[in-house]
Amino acid sequence: MKTILTLFAIFIHVTLIGQENKITTKLYDSYIKYKEPTLNKRRIKHKDLQTLITKLKSNPKYTIQKVGKSIEGRELNLISIGTGKINVLLWSQMHGDEPTATQAIFDIFNFFNSNDFLEEKTAILKNTTLHFLPMLNPDGAEVFTRRNRLGIDINRDALRLQAPESKTLKRIRDSLKADFGFNLHDQSTYYNAERTNKPATISYLAPAYNYEKEINGIRANAMRVIVYMNNIIQKYAKGQVGRYNDDFEPRAFGDNIQKWGTSTILIESGGFLNDIEKQEIRKLNYVSILSAIYTIANGDYKKIDIKDYEKIPQNDRKLFDLKIKKVNYKLLGKNYILDIGINHTEADNKTHTNFYNIGRVKDLGDLSTYYGYHTFDASDYTLVQGKIYPTVLKTEKSLQKLDIYKLLQLGYTYIKIKKLPNKKATKLPINMVSTKFKVPTLDIKEGLNPTFLLQKNGKITHAVINGFLVDVESKNNNFGNGLVLQK
Repeated sequence: MKTILTLFAIFIHVTLIGQENKITTKLYDSYIKYKEPTLNKRRIKHKDLQTLITKLKSNPKYTIQKVGKSIEGRELNLISIGTGKINVLLWSQMHGDEPTATQAIFDIFNFFNSNDFLEEKTAILKNTTLHFLPMLNPDGAEVFTRRNRLGIDINRDALRLQAPESKTLKRIRDSLKADFGFNLHDQSTYYNAERTNKPATISYLAPAYNYEKEINGIRANAMRVIVYMNNIIQKYAKGQVGRYNDDFEPRAFGDNIQKWGTSTILIESGGFLNDIEKQEIRKLNYVSILSAIYTIANGDYKKIDIKDYEKIPQNDRKLFDLKIKKVNYKLLGKNYILDIGINHTEADNKTHTNFYNIGRVKDLGDLSTYYGYHTFDASDYTLVQGKIYPTVLKTEKSLQKLDIYKLLQLGYTYIKIKKLPNKKATKLPINMVSTKFKVPTLDIKEGLNPTFLLQKNGKITHAVINGFLVDVESKNNNFGNGLVLQK
């Protein structure tokens, strides 16, 4: 009897995997048809959504309600589609600088507006009613910051309900008595899947509803859907899924919404190699959310064993943008071997529509248990201080006439410009400085802006400019920006 039950479980698992492959492959391969082209960068604003929402108002499939306002008066809209008894609530960007899922939501609307996937869409819209609350924190999105205009974290306001945005989310959840809730966030790109060098591109959590972390039927259903989505993401980002810490946070919305009776699924969008604007991760959101909605609609998730939830590796935070391994570093006449971990901090422009990077040494020493999106083995290299180019150039245009890579090979990492451009950064792999600038003594420490050279057998082959590694020989680099230092 036990053998029969085991074979039946295997059959069910294989059947589910086959269904996953069928719809997810189609969703992934056809994604470009549905990607909303007007939302192509992370720093989207409330006004960017309004034209798209207005278009949806003319489509009878949707019900659009103004359900609240932010502190600064920006409208919060609930967008609903479907006629089924299963209510699914999806809310995004309660942190203003976490927009990946907001973009994916509008891709999902384009999917429902198309004439494709008729069988799947019929099943979804017949069995579920989907309610989307995109960009819950529009004031934070306006200045690309986590908190709202009051200065609080909305996701820690589920009990006190001081923010109007918090009150709106609570009221909507309660009025719908939602069966499932998708709490959509972005997390730091420096999370990795535990004990691996793989970024946690997507992390999931079925939040705990009490300190004991008990599992009732509500939370178990969230776990089942997460197992389903994990199997999907493994096809496209193998080993790049993490499980968020499930310590109970009594002030958090996810934990409370789980406690209030809605099976709540946290999705965190992390990092992906060379995906600065998170467009590949946006695609993974689109595919996994739609697939999850489909399995909720047809009920297949109920057959999934929650034991597989615990098999998802936990989130860890051991990634750097650049890790330099075992470089030789001379200090006060002695040689030391250092690993150097470097991160790139984003600095916004005045309108919070774009950014430039400022490199910082995050850590140094023995970093053998840490990883990098880019790792350079510098075992045979010596760290060398860069110099200022001896000729003062009149303008930035004069610099563009020079061979920058040749200058780096000669040891120059700074160029004095008489008339510096009024900006903070340059796409050239060198730093532009004022005529008064003096090269700081090379003293590697935490917080330092990393600009130096790497020398092997007396020859400079690589430079680190503002925390970005530059191969001066191949010139094949994934360079971000140098700095324009006005002082």
